[in-house]
Amino acid sequence: MNGPMNRRDCLKVLGLSGLATGLGSSRSQAQNVGESSGFQSSVLASHKVQSGWANATLVNGKVIQPQRELTILDSTDVLVVGGGPAGVVAAIAAQRAGANVTLVERYGHLGGLWTGGLVLLVLGHIVQGGKQVCQGIGEEIMGRLDKLDGAIIDRRSGVNPTVDAEAVKYVMVEMIEEAGVKTFLHCWGVDAIVNDNAVQGVVFESKSGRQAILAKIVIDATGDGDVFASAGAEFEHRSHNVGLVYRIGNLDRIDKDKAGDSPAPKRIGAHTPVPGVNWVNLRGPEVDGLDVATLTRMEMSHRKYIWSHIQKTRQTPGYEQVYLMETAPQLGVRITRVLQGLSTVSLDDLKAGTKFPDVVGVGGSESGNHGPWQIPYGALVPTKVENVLAAGRCISAEIRMADLVRLIPNCFVTGHAAGAAAAVAVQDGRRPRDVDVAKVQKILTEQGAYLG
Repeated sequence: MNGPMNRRDCLKVLGLSGLATGLGSSRSQAQNVGESSGFQSSVLASHKVQSGWANATLVNGKVIQPQRELTILDSTDVLVVGGGPAGVVAAIAAQRAGANVTLVERYGHLGGLWTGGLVLLVLGHIVQGGKQVCQGIGEEIMGRLDKLDGAIIDRRSGVNPTVDAEAVKYVMVEMIEEAGVKTFLHCWGVDAIVNDNAVQGVVFESKSGRQAILAKIVIDATGDGDVFASAGAEFEHRSHNVGLVYRIGNLDRIDKDKAGDSPAPKRIGAHTPVPGVNWVNLRGPEVDGLDVATLTRMEMSHRKYIWSHIQKTRQTPGYEQVYLMETAPQLGVRITRVLQGLSTVSLDDLKAGTKFPDVVGVGGSESGNHGPWQIPYGALVPTKVENVLAAGRCISAEIRMADLVRLIPNCFVTGHAAGAAAAVAVQDGRRPRDVDVAKVQKILTEQGAYLG
């Protein structure tokens, strides 16, 4: 194919290649239903009835969930719930520090909004003067992307790089497997297991049913604080802008002669490691990201808007070949629950350059427009509930710091801190609030983190 490739051409090529791989030349002859198609299937059990099931019942207009025993899927030292940037780094850090770690993710891939949400720009790691303060395992991920063809661009001092989501997914799987972290995908954490105010594991829902994973320490890297909230920890419920990211293609096929001096269409995004492909962010309205009806409305309205916008873009002279490549499968929820911790990250401390004796990480700015800010260990620890740590955007931080705390490199940093602290808590047999922070700091430093 020598001419420009549009969305239909791309799908046609993908479809034909899949056909050739799956069916070979056998498709050239007509087949009857039931004849071999090259695929394989087997009956695993006949007339099977789900055992141990206890259905909810309707009693006097109320839905009642009966008590039932759950299968224990796994038992581990440290359980990390959520496989985004914070969760992946936390799991690797804890495993490298000597703990047995299990990582659970609700989607079929790692990376969270960085990959599934197509939030491809990495910003928040540098401060005034171009110094990079977000180091450690997160920086190791970035370094591995450097070595892959087409995985990252604009990777230089003082600049915010952009990644390819598929490359990030690959690198995260590679590093998780190298570390020896046991991983379960397609599992949604739905409830904390709590005894005497201490979290002892988490209940998960999956295609295998409802199962439990027991753990000595749980790290909540869900982004929404799902675990610490279900365990009864105090949190602040916030609204924020909810958007949807998308990618558009064929921007390298713009007919410049046709376009002439006319203004370029609005909202065509920023470049990515894939030539001719841009990613486009969508701020979206401020809503409650925990309300399922609202989330549904956001998904549907955003997708309609994006499709309509691209069709209008295609009507601009010279831009006829531009097409909608993909919308992110994961809605861009930015902030929902935020932990009420023993300490709180604040804007006043950022401005004052406050130094904390229990510092476990240093955060940066969006574009090097201000100085570093320290993250105290107490921001990861609930005020009351035991054996759980927060990591990522849901750590204890005032609302003015939300748009810094949630950035990818800063999620690396808090995930790294939580993973190291969880390992120390397990090894010393202590509650997270009682760990020797000096030991945590030593592990972080040994693992390449920057503490100021």
